[in-house]
Amino acid sequence: MDYLEFYNLKEQPFSNVVDNRFYYKGTQHSEALVRLKYAIDTKKGLAVVIGDIGTGKTTLARRLLEELDESAYEAILLVVIHSAVSADWLLKKLSIQLGVTDVKEDKIELLSQIYKRLFELSEHGRTAVIIIDEVQMLRSKEIMEEFRGLLNMEMAEGKMVNFIFVGLPELDNVLALDEPLKQRVAVKITLRALSEENTKAYITHRLQVAGSPRNLFTDGAMKAIFKYSNGVPRLINTICDNALLDGYLFKTNAIDETIIKSVAVDLGLNGE
Repeated sequence: MDYLEFYNLKEQPFSNVVDNRFYYKGTQHSEALVRLKYAIDTKKGLAVVIGDIGTGKTTLARRLLEELDESAYEAILLVVIHSAVSADWLLKKLSIQLGVTDVKEDKIELLSQIYKRLFELSEHGRTAVIIIDEVQMLRSKEIMEEFRGLLNMEMAEGKMVNFIFVGLPELDNVLALDEPLKQRVAVKITLRALSEENTKAYITHRLQVAGSPRNLFTDGAMKAIFKYSNGVPRLINTICDNALLDGYLFKTNAIDETIIKSVAVDLGLNGE
C-alpha cells in the first residue's frame, strides 16, 4: 500500500510535472489568458509573461497552447534549455516548427522562406503564435535583434507572427539588450504567488482532480501550507506531497498543522 491507496486517490495530486488536467483556474491565470489571447487576436506582435520560480509560468504557457484552436492558429511552444543558442539555430528551429520545408542555410533565403510561410498561414486564415519559455536564458543581443526583425513582418491587420515570451524577472534585462524590441512589448503580465484563499482553493482543486472524496488537509494545515510556501504553487505541491507521504506513514486520516510543520523543517522552509 502507498499513500494513494491509503487516501483513496486515483493518482498523485501534487506532482510538479505540468499536467493540464490539474490546471487551476484562479483569477490571476484566467485574466492572463484573456490578455494573451487579446494580444494574439489583435496581432500585437509581442507579449511577455514574467514570474518568479514556481509561480506557474510554464503551466500558463501550456494552457495557452492547448486553448488555441488548431484550425485558427499555427501555435508552437519552444522551451529554451540552455544558453548556448545561436541566432541562426533559433531561426532554423522556428522555421521548421512553423512548417517551412527544405530550410535554407543562407539567412536571407531563410527569412524569405519564413515570410512566405507566414503569408501562407494568413491567407488560410490562421494566426502564427510562437510561445517561448525560459527566454531569460537567451542572453544575446543578436537573438533579440532577430526577434525584432521577425516582428517587422507586417500586413494591414497587424503583425504576421505573434511572440509570447515567458521567463523569470531577468527577462527584462534580456529585452533591454535591444531597446527597440523592448519598446514593442504590447502586453506584459507579471505572475505573483497565490493568496491564502487561492492556496486553499488550489489544494482542494488538485485533490478533487486526483479523485479525493474529501479534503485531506485541516484548516490549520492549509494555513501552515500557505505560510511555508508563501503561495508559490511549486512549493505548495512539494509540501503537500511530502505531507501525504508522512500522513500515510503515521496512518493519520487527516493532515494537520503538526505534519506540515515537520515537512517544512525537513525541506528547510522557515515560512518567512
